[in-house]
Amino acid sequence: MRTIKDTITLQDAERLTGPAAFNLMLKPAGSLCNLDCSYCYYLDKSEIYGGREPRMSIDGLEQYVKTYISACEIEDVTFNWHGGEPLILGLDFYRKAVEFEKNYASGKRIHNTLQTNGTLITPEWADFFVRENFLLGVSVDGPAEVHDRYRRDRGGAPTLNRVVEGIRKLYQAGAQYNIMATVNSASEGRGLQVYQFLKGLGSNYIQFSPVVEHVVYPQRNGKPDKSARPHIVDPSVEGATLAPWSVSPVGLGRFLCDIFDYWVAHDVGRTFVNFFDCTLANWCGVQPGTCSFAQTCGGNAVVEHNGDVYCCDHFVYPQYLLGNIYKDDLAAMMSSPMAVKFGIDKRNALPRKCLRCEVWQLCHGGCPKHRFNITDSGQTGLNALCEGYHMFFTRSAPAMRRMKALLEEGKAPALVMMQ
Repeated sequence: MRTIKDTITLQDAERLTGPAAFNLMLKPAGSLCNLDCSYCYYLDKSEIYGGREPRMSIDGLEQYVKTYISACEIEDVTFNWHGGEPLILGLDFYRKAVEFEKNYASGKRIHNTLQTNGTLITPEWADFFVRENFLLGVSVDGPAEVHDRYRRDRGGAPTLNRVVEGIRKLYQAGAQYNIMATVNSASEGRGLQVYQFLKGLGSNYIQFSPVVEHVVYPQRNGKPDKSARPHIVDPSVEGATLAPWSVSPVGLGRFLCDIFDYWVAHDVGRTFVNFFDCTLANWCGVQPGTCSFAQTCGGNAVVEHNGDVYCCDHFVYPQYLLGNIYKDDLAAMMSSPMAVKFGIDKRNALPRKCLRCEVWQLCHGGCPKHRFNITDSGQTGLNALCEGYHMFFTRSAPAMRRMKALLEEGKAPALVMMQ
């Protein structure tokens, strides 16, 4: 007898049986970065590749561009450049990337996005991004007391002023950029302050990403050396403890609620916040723009500097290796049993408590990287931020319900501010 665990969703079926369409996050410099952010889950990935400082070759870049464009059976193909810090490869690398994109486009529309810490942006970089129509994501956590708490360079110096200077260059050049901010322990109690600061950086799009990590510290004289940089690990690793920068469930809930209360009264339709957009999408039965709040995962893989393909940016571990883009068929990897199982396990692994929750269809259990808590009945898979999500979804429900009604009437959700 087949059960829900043996099935895929209609949206997954459409994705797997329709024209090949997927997103790849390319890390051409692997984990290489000029910063040493405390909470960076990717810096330790260099250990997978022998601790070396990896860089994608120009020949490898050309093959990647050609393969990715060819594998996508849709008219719009987006290249997502990520890191580490992708700008560390230099401007000539991306000039070649654009050249290859144009050579192999075959009539398809090519788009580029790039996530950066902003500290290496020069006027020359900014002009290039404008000329080639790149969309930048710039990582900024908030004002100095928040941002500089965990985002420091390799010498331990604060970085906010350099990031803001990079953003200023983008703004002056007319480049397109969004803001990506983590929500960590330094963010707690400062929701509205952080939001107002980020709004002042000149972008109407803000993406918040909660940080919850586990770490193990190097041993010194038989004891954990908490003065040394810890390794970020899976919570199941022996000796793993909750990282000090992790946001608490209640802290996240209050952070989001404080911002939402202001946003829904002043900024609907003016400033776009990923949490709020995804919540409204799920209220309306539309696929959310962020995979964390979708019913299943899949279709968003990561490609390392050497062509290795993993299921997800947060699951770059040997057991999630799908293959290599230079050796294996990309479309086959993305629709393989392993990739499909990884995607639907997001739904299948939910504990009964989640399935009985009144806000389940708004969060869908959140990102699997945070689902390591245990329910009162002893089931695994409960999101560590569950209490905070429940707080936010409950608080925002009346306004979301009104915005949904406005959309159904063919009206702008921004009219909620007049109600």
